[in-house]
Amino acid sequence: MAHDLIIRHGTVIDGTGAAAVRADVAVDGDRISAVGDLAEGTAAREIDATGLVVTPGFVDLHTHLDAQVGWDPFLTSSSWQGVTTALLGNCGVSFAPVAPDAHGYLAELMESVEDIPRDAILSGLPWDWRTYPEYLDSVQRLAPALNVVGLVGHCAVRYEVMGERSMSDEAPTADELARMRDLAAASVAGGAVGFSTSRILLHVVPDGRKVPGTYARLDEYLAIAAGMNDAGGGLFQVVNDFETRAGEEFGLLAAMAEHAGDVLFAMGPGNDEQGDLGVVELWDRFLTDTRARAGRITGYTMTRPSGTLMGLLQVPPVRGPRWKALMSRPTVEERLAGLRDDVTRAELVEEGHRKGLWYDPRHIHPLGDAETPDFHVERGPSLADLAEAAGVHPVEVVIDRLLASEGRELFNVWFFHRNRPALGELLRLDAVYPGAGDAGAHAGQICDADAPTHYLAYWCRERGMVDLPEAVHRLTGKAAAVLGLVERGTITVGHHADLNVFDPLRLQPGYPTYRNDLPGGAGRLCVGARGYAATLVNGVVVTEEGVNTGARPGRVLREFARG
Repeated sequence: MAHDLIIRHGTVIDGTGAAAVRADVAVDGDRISAVGDLAEGTAAREIDATGLVVTPGFVDLHTHLDAQVGWDPFLTSSSWQGVTTALLGNCGVSFAPVAPDAHGYLAELMESVEDIPRDAILSGLPWDWRTYPEYLDSVQRLAPALNVVGLVGHCAVRYEVMGERSMSDEAPTADELARMRDLAAASVAGGAVGFSTSRILLHVVPDGRKVPGTYARLDEYLAIAAGMNDAGGGLFQVVNDFETRAGEEFGLLAAMAEHAGDVLFAMGPGNDEQGDLGVVELWDRFLTDTRARAGRITGYTMTRPSGTLMGLLQVPPVRGPRWKALMSRPTVEERLAGLRDDVTRAELVEEGHRKGLWYDPRHIHPLGDAETPDFHVERGPSLADLAEAAGVHPVEVVIDRLLASEGRELFNVWFFHRNRPALGELLRLDAVYPGAGDAGAHAGQICDADAPTHYLAYWCRERGMVDLPEAVHRLTGKAAAVLGLVERGTITVGHHADLNVFDPLRLQPGYPTYRNDLPGGAGRLCVGARGYAATLVNGVVVTEEGVNTGARPGRVLREFARG
């Protein structure tokens, strides 16, 4: 039988958690048409997967690619990491619903919360929508390389209904609650997978007020849930304030698991540096009890400590006028020349001694200068350790390492997940998704879009914490089920052909690099990967050997198996 494409001689891991099998996979149009021994079959194109595994494409449950899709329809760096479906609109921030005079407000809010430049947002998107379904229509017209799924954000909904009052702790009126319910219903009926909100106090608008929804009461969320249920049901995504009101947040999650159906929320092992494992037991008990008593709930966590990448690209080690002047030089080469100049170096060292680094050097870890960054996930010296061993100030260690690496080395500033012993145990939990890479956000400060690759390379291959079929299951079939994706997430005849072909022994995240390719010339960090032979979206090869092919077959997915 003739097919459009056959992936031959690979080891198929089908995304269900089942053991790997040797098989060929045929694709016709956008669907998987056969799995098995296809030695007698022919195809217009073949991919030799000898020594490689064939899996479903990865589903990334936490991105902020809502704006990037406008100027980078290839959705890099995600498309280099085996991702075939990305969830947009997380953390309460989306670009719809929006009034014509509120474009600037939503762009400034996104910049304040997610560090995506306002001007790039305003110039890089067509802004040819009013409602959330119309935004999804616009994204489809942009022809992304990957499939995208959208959440309507609380910030946009609340601002649409309450205006400036949305950024206070004032409760909406009964009429306003009814309107929010209607907007949630219309968004979900028109293709949103659900609704997102942010309650963490770090998320503020440019003037310092908390983002809309930060202090919303339970009745507001229940009205939103009712609106989603009016439209058939939807996912509730939230970043919670566990720091100052943990009891209230656990109650909200349980209530929404009961009333909204599916719940997806950000979690982690915390920053206890003594390695307290009690946090893992707490999360396990909460997730298990909530699933048993209320409904479906999934937590997601990052696969390594993270926060900001410091160096000579965008974020310097010291906040002071001399370091600012150095970073104002237009190229890394010119900044390096400053470090090599004895007078300039002395001034930079003096400012470092006087002001100190802008973050505690005990929580800063160098990535090294190898092809693959060393994330020090479970061990490795901090910048403070290195400075103590050398008998110098941390700023001198940074300068020496930058000179030795020709300005390439980056230093990982650990805001989150410093409880290293607990991280691996947390990732073992059945109700925890491995990855919160924030792709598209904090563009010049961090790039964790390689979370799927890091999870497979480190936790699966190097640490053996999980076997490959189960690791793939978590990134594909299980993640697809959280979103309710229809006929995606597994290698099944008749399902959409979102597929990866990769070498599990070579798979490795690349070293972050910097590009000035945002509209207006602003810069961002990118990260590639080794080991991916090909990634297919809807039956079309979108990357080969880590390079985009130019194909853009992605779709805005708008039909879901509701929880």
